Amino acid sequence: MIEREQYDPGPANVARIHNDGEKRTLVLSRELRHAPEKVWQALTDPAHLREWAPFDSDGSLGMPGATVNLTTVGLPTPRVTETRVKRADAPRLLEYNWGGFDLRWELEAVDGGTRLTLWINIDPRFIAMGAAGWHICLDVLDRLLAGNPIGRIAGPKAMVFNGWKRLHAEYARQFGTESANQAPKAEH
Repeated sequence: MIEREQYDPGPANVARIHNDGEKRTLVLSRELRHAPEKVWQALTDPAHLREWAPFDSDGSLGMPGATVNLTTVGLPTPRVTETRVKRADAPRLLEYNWGGFDLRWELEAVDGGTRLTLWINIDPRFIAMGAAGWHICLDVLDRLLAGNPIGRIAGPKAMVFNGWKRLHAEYARQFGTESANQAPKAEH
């Protein structure tokens, strides 16, 4: 089992920007060695979300039309967003809004696993930060599904985690963005 302190995010190679006129969408795609049904459960079940996502949910995200509260983790004051699940076509497609961000999860069965793609609208000033944060969340998700959990690394705590600053800088270079909000110095 990998220890949390040994975890180092890989290179900035899972995210890209989709341009649609003035709108820029962050797109992260990851090949997971797990069946779509298993990945779906991790995306929708509150107990699984607590292990890897940057928010907690008070209900399942797996039912279209369901209303749940998503609480952003790691903030000094809880930020709760009432969320309505727009689409939930198990185990292929999940759409909802979290704190003003539209999220679309696509799951495609490939070679005995799943290609998981996240589409999320995000302020262009913070797109490299979002890419780095979601990159780490997807790493944690992959390890959780493999039975080697390292614990959630999200929110402000992710920004001081070993490797985050490098990952953020790589995405900023890849996207040609300069964030006014630089990452804090790593503590590890």
